[in-house]
Amino acid sequence: MRPDNPVDYRIRPVQETPHMPKRIPSYRRHKASGQAVVTLSGRNIYLGKHNSAASRRGYSRIIAEWTAADGTLPASTDFTIAELLAAFLKHAKAYHRPKEQEKIALALRPLRALYAMTRVADFGPLALKAVRQQMIDVGLAHTTINSRICRLRYVFKWGVENQLVESGVLNALQAVPGLRYGRTRARETEPVKPVPDAFVDAVVPHVSPVVAAMIELQRLTGMRSGEVIAMRAVNITMNGHVWVYTPPEHKTAWRRHERRIYLGPKAQAILKPYLTTDLGACLFSPADSVAWRNQARHAKRVVPINHGNRPGTNRKQSPRKRARSAYDANSYRRAISYGIAAANKQLLAEAATAGIADDKVELVPHWHPHQLRHNAATNLRREYGIEVARIILGHRSAATTEVYAEMDHAQAMAVMGRIG
Repeated sequence: MRPDNPVDYRIRPVQETPHMPKRIPSYRRHKASGQAVVTLSGRNIYLGKHNSAASRRGYSRIIAEWTAADGTLPASTDFTIAELLAAFLKHAKAYHRPKEQEKIALALRPLRALYAMTRVADFGPLALKAVRQQMIDVGLAHTTINSRICRLRYVFKWGVENQLVESGVLNALQAVPGLRYGRTRARETEPVKPVPDAFVDAVVPHVSPVVAAMIELQRLTGMRSGEVIAMRAVNITMNGHVWVYTPPEHKTAWRRHERRIYLGPKAQAILKPYLTTDLGACLFSPADSVAWRNQARHAKRVVPINHGNRPGTNRKQSPRKRARSAYDANSYRRAISYGIAAANKQLLAEAATAGIADDKVELVPHWHPHQLRHNAATNLRREYGIEVARIILGHRSAATTEVYAEMDHAQAMAVMGRIG
């Protein structure tokens, strides 16, 4: 994967077993003792008399177990947390998608910081609570903490499966309950709500046309942030009145679910300026946003063109940072945050000109791109019903769509006004 394209869009096959090790350690003779020996994970395993049937059977058995465990051995009594994490991360790199690998790495940080050299057998419920408390102390929300603790337990579950952890250790850790809403010192968050259209409209003029196009597409189609930043022409079927975008990688791809995003005339009009002959390139590129920003700066130039630096002459040959060819979720979110800051700066400047105090100005609150999916869900449910909203959003269950779509209280009040 090239540095200028941070997102891996290939569909990773679901693997029922870990990857086979690249090289199978050989069966050999230990000269000093005359025994058969094999070296696995840096440890010599003695199998009995060299070239005997029993040693051959023992070699076949231990190689089979070692291969099934993705190149790890059953733990010794002094097996540490650091060794467990090293073995698990090797497995995770081959088995899990990059986004899940990032989440696992974040969950493991406090565990490694506090208990890296602790024996796995000595890690119990109180130690897990200490790790959880550190997450609380750094200000994580209780829902985030619960999800990270689940990932930590998953590491120990994998260890039990591969005979690196005793089952009693996992059973003890499972006795630690999740945090409950409002009953701990962990930070609480409100459910994600749609962002009022007025706040979205206030930000659009202050972002690049590329980011504005992504915002409008999300409002129209309800697609996820990861789906809009990954759009490529090769994944769009442009036949008929309605186009169909089939992202190769999406949230539920690992469940073998197909995701189809329908693009009507309004969405097509947004996309057409970004369609090029390079079918495999991302439609929305940060490099295009940088070019637009440079052009806007040049348009505001007051120094005559024959004085000072001419466009392009003061650029570094090897800049430390280069504009990438694709957005990721973080850079897209930051672009919107910059737009919100710019919109608020303009509002405050206009208020100052009009003699209005800053505390009387209604500023644009922070919002993030995932809220736009909630906007689309609410509008679709209100206009066309929950079933249509479910299909367009790509949910398997209407119960999931209910989480995204706001209840139509106005409709409920109108009904009750008629029936008394």
